[in-house]
Amino acid sequence: MFITHIIARIQAWLRYRRNIEVLSQLTDRELADIGLDRGSIEQAARQVAAA
Repeated sequence: MFITHIIARIQAWLRYRRNIEVLSQLTDRELADIGLDRGSIEQAARQVAAA
């Protein structure tokens, strides 16, 4: 059970990092089209990774 929790946390962190990487590559216009700006990338990545 402890190992399962650690694996889940690592997977969530990897999703978070990947989301930041992908969103950071978008232009400001593309971010605006999906309702984000550069300052909200980390928060959006965190929310999606936790889901």
